[in-house]
Amino acid sequence: MTRKERFEKFIAYFSETMPVAETELLYRDPYQLLVAVILSAQCTDKRVNLITPAFFRRFPDVYTLAKATEPEVFPFISSCSYPNSKARYLVGMARTVVEKFNGIIPEDPEELQKIPGVGRKTAHVMASVLYNRPVLAVDTHVFRVAARLGLTYRARTPLQTELQLVEYIPEDLIPKAHHWLILHGRYICQARKPKCHQCGLTDICKYYNRRNKPD
Repeated sequence: MTRKERFEKFIAYFSETMPVAETELLYRDPYQLLVAVILSAQCTDKRVNLITPAFFRRFPDVYTLAKATEPEVFPFISSCSYPNSKARYLVGMARTVVEKFNGIIPEDPEELQKIPGVGRKTAHVMASVLYNRPVLAVDTHVFRVAARLGLTYRARTPLQTELQLVEYIPEDLIPKAHHWLILHGRYICQARKPKCHQCGLTDICKYYNRRNKPD
């Protein structure tokens, strides 16, 4: 099976089984999404969604957060991973948005990456989720699932994974494909105990076929 055929089956499967694929982070505007995505690093979306309601009541917009200190932010995010670093990122993010972007979260991924706490992955999440830009964010789920299915070949970094995926996924499907891979990795193709018996892609999955290869 060629990689092109593998991608065609991947796209056909999810187009039928998951026609609507969206982020599980809860947000109302770009500011809230950016906060949630920064908090989600090495942390589950479920945990982030428990944290953000109280956070947004205390810091309802970027201007309020920009005036805060890290010790003021810390108690609201202490239950997530790396709260000290994330408190610093969140305050730095807000101050940068206010001072350099007039309080408006930029749309362009390159501009987004000028904000503290925003790397390529976070910038691509923002651009694809909010503005349907054809950019693909690679997290641990995307990296793992793409490799197991054989959509990527010897990709050693998130950037290599991203470039190999966008080469074969039509531009209009890239934002949705990001969620296909994440959700599949979160609920089916899990890291330690993949639920292969629930997966409809075992016919193309290199990981499955390698594990079940006859002796």
